[in-house]
Amino acid sequence: MGTGHRDTSVSSESRHTIAVPPQPSRSGQTRLSEPQAAKDPSRVLWNEGRPTVLLIEDDAGDALLVEELVADSGVPLHLQWARSLSDALPLLRRERPQCVLLDLHLPDAQGLEALEKVIAIADSSAVVVLTGLAEEEAGFAAVAAGAQDYLVKGRLEPDLFARAIRYAIQRKHTEQSAAALQAERLRAEENNRLERGLLPTPLLLDDSVRICSRYQPGRAQALLGGDFYDVVQTEDGITHAVVGDVSGHGPYEAALGVCLRVAWRSFVLAGSRGQHLLELLEQVLVAERSGPEIFASLTSLTFRTHERTVDVMRAGHPGFLVRTPDDVRLEEVQPGPVLGLLPKAAEWPTTRLTVPDGGAVVVFTDGLIEGKTGSGPERLGEEGLLAIARHHPDLPADEFVDVLLNTAQSLAAEAGGPSDDIALLHLEWNGHS
Repeated sequence: MGTGHRDTSVSSESRHTIAVPPQPSRSGQTRLSEPQAAKDPSRVLWNEGRPTVLLIEDDAGDALLVEELVADSGVPLHLQWARSLSDALPLLRRERPQCVLLDLHLPDAQGLEALEKVIAIADSSAVVVLTGLAEEEAGFAAVAAGAQDYLVKGRLEPDLFARAIRYAIQRKHTEQSAAALQAERLRAEENNRLERGLLPTPLLLDDSVRICSRYQPGRAQALLGGDFYDVVQTEDGITHAVVGDVSGHGPYEAALGVCLRVAWRSFVLAGSRGQHLLELLEQVLVAERSGPEIFASLTSLTFRTHERTVDVMRAGHPGFLVRTPDDVRLEEVQPGPVLGLLPKAAEWPTTRLTVPDGGAVVVFTDGLIEGKTGSGPERLGEEGLLAIARHHPDLPADEFVDVLLNTAQSLAAEAGGPSDDIALLHLEWNGHS
């Protein structure tokens, strides 16, 4: 924009604030009336407060003309001015303006170099590039490189100028919303893949054991935990089951849970049992975990259908419920340490239990019992879960596990719901052998 015919005297400060309220046009141009302005969809952005705009321009005359364009446009905004990129960067970091007006010829940055640095520091700000009359190609290049728009100096009218800023801000909002939606879609797809890995289809060779399972993510839906379960039947007629929980939440913990679940199934099918099975799982955990603070708890069960017995190994995991036709009891067999706490030195004892006809075993992760039961610090706990279960000892498996899950969620509702994932596995004899 030419400046020879204007008074270009401005403050000598390298940057300052130019607060521009709406005022009558000094150019004599007619502004949009309020009903006309309402037709411009970008003006909705102005309803939430005066937007902030940072002008990065070394020419004082051009800066003055921008100030006059803002005043003549009648659009209220908060305008700041920086003479160089080095002066602008602290403002970008501290104040995050909604729009940046960027001259491509600065004393300390030229062309797309300046644009790249602005975007790197303030990626949430819309950027409108200012070019000369003979530099329209530079404007196209800037838009291709990430700017929302460009304006040619010397061709600016107040309404066009204000509209360019409004639409640049709106386009930036749209871009960010689209990026957030895409990220959420990818996260959901990844969560679905991880959930399928954590919660597989049981591998059963006959119907001697019936399985009922539930999985409920915690209230932080964006981040899966590492809760997992699996059930495998081997050719000797024995059914093996596991319920486990990797410490922490997030994609790494969920991926580690998938890894442990797949390793458990593979080791069981290959013939590993008892202490050796858990030693192998611990080796996998230590090799795959992201840090020494990561551990996993689990309960491993071996169902011998003809004997009506269950062999149980517990690695730092909560107790479990045993249902009989007349009652429900909490079993807390002798545990060993969580996997990863004492690599190569841990021992996990095996306890054999008898479960009569019509009996069942219910194993769960700690998300089911650690939810609060009101606004205070009290939590449900294993005894609270047992009390719920004893009110419904004769319910069918599906209804029984739903009562446990729904009641725990209802009790925790005042605190926002269960904060941790919940995996729940119900296994029962099928009534014949």
